[in-house]
Amino acid sequence: MTPASTAAQLRAYFAALPPDARRATKRLRDIIRAAAPDAEEAYSYRIAAFKLDGRMLIWYAGWKEHTGMYPINAAKLRAAGGDPGEYVTSKGTVRFPLERPLPVGLIKRLIKGRVAEIRR
Repeated sequence: MTPASTAAQLRAYFAALPPDARRATKRLRDIIRAAAPDAEEAYSYRIAAFKLDGRMLIWYAGWKEHTGMYPINAAKLRAAGGDPGEYVTSKGTVRFPLERPLPVGLIKRLIKGRVAEIRR
């Protein structure tokens, strides 16, 4: 995929989100970018993503009532200092409800943890 086609797909993806989800998902993108400035934007599985060193770093998405990051599970959330009871998690997902501010510090720690995994 070329950078131009990735950019077009991401523009279309964000445009299709409901306004509240779009704002939160773009904010999530900014937080991820700040935590992993060397990562490049990608579009995979019909959602937004970032690649690092040729490997998928993180997928992230906006939904009607939450934003989500993948592959993040309860163990990774705990390792980053998060409380799995505070967020909905599953085998590979953490969800951040739209009605609450995004936990910037936690998200940055999660991304830095993924960067460390990839670079091991």
